[in-house]
Order: sequence, then C-alpha cells, then structure tokens
Amino acid sequence: MFNQNYGMGIGGLQGFYGFGPALALLLLWSLFWKGLALWHSGRRGQPWWFVILLIVNTAGILEIIYLFAVAKISVANLFKK
Repeated sequence: MFNQNYGMGIGGLQGFYGFGPALALLLLWSLFWKGLALWHSGRRGQPWWFVILLIVNTAGILEIIYLFAVAKISVANLFKK
C-alpha cells in the first residue's frame, strides 16, 4: 500500500519536522559567516570574492576559508573596521 508520509502528498514532509532546530542553527551559522566574509571582501575591494561568496552556499566553510586563509584576517580583527 502507498504511504503518503514518504511522498510529496499531504503530510509528506512530516519526517523533516525534527530537523527544524538544527536547520535554524545551520542557517544562523551560515548567515553569520557569510555576512562577515561579504563585509570584509567588500571593504578590501575584492568584487570576485564578493560575488562568489554571495552565490555559493557552503554552510560557512568557504567563508571561513576566505577570512582566515585568503584574506589572512586574525580573530582579533574580525569585527574591527
């Protein structure tokens, strides 16, 4: 028999309700790092990095690599103008 809970019918997304808090945390984590990386790339005059960071979503991984490996910004200078 066909079970609609695993398809796209009514109630098909019920299995994903438990992931809500984890997805919210992942969204906040990603948004924080994306905003910080976009701000620094804009201030440094790096339009290509700005566009790449804006379009590519990697849950903050690419943004962290940009900040610490490419831009070589120390943790102490992350929030300074």
